Amino acid sequence: MGINVGDKFPEGHKFEWAPIEGPDATVISMPQEYDADKEWKGKKVVLVSVPGAFTPGCQARHLPPYIGNLEKILQKGVDLVVVIASNDGWVMSAWGKVNGVSNSENILFLSDTKTQLAKQIGWMAGMGDRNGRWAMIIEKDGTISYAEQEKDPRQVTVSGADAILAKL
Repeated sequence: MGINVGDKFPEGHKFEWAPIEGPDATVISMPQEYDADKEWKGKKVVLVSVPGAFTPGCQARHLPPYIGNLEKILQKGVDLVVVIASNDGWVMSAWGKVNGVSNSENILFLSDTKTQLAKQIGWMAGMGDRNGRWAMIIEKDGTISYAEQEKDPRQVTVSGADAILAKL
C-alpha cells in the first residue's frame, strides 16, 4: 500500500471540519463534513499529516514552520495548506487557533476521523491509531507531485515546510 508520485489523490474522501472563526479557542463551530473532492477541485493543495494536535513534535517542530512560511508556500502557486490528524474537528480547530490562525481561508485544520485516509494509503504512525507524519503536494488535476512519509514519526524532515518549499 502507499501513495506515489503520479498517482491521483484517492476519490471520495471526506474529513471532519470545525471552521476557525476568530481567535478565541473556546469558541468553536460545530464539526461538519468536508468533501475533499468538491473543495479541492482545481486547487493545488499541500496536505500535511501529523500524529496528533498539541503533541510535542507536531506543536514544536512540524506546524510552526508551515504557519511561518504560509505566504511563501502560497506564492509558489499553492491554493491551500491542509493539516490533518486523527483528532476530532474541535481539537483541530482549537489547535489552529492556539497557533494564531484566526480564519480558514488558506490553511485548514481537518480531522482524518478514525485515520480513514492514513489507513487507506497505509501511512499510519506506528504509535497506536494515529496518522503518520507525512506530506504531499496535490496538483490542480488531483495528481500527486510529491509524497513522502517520515521513516521515524518523531522526526520532521521530508514532511516539513522546508521540504515542501524545495519541491514547489
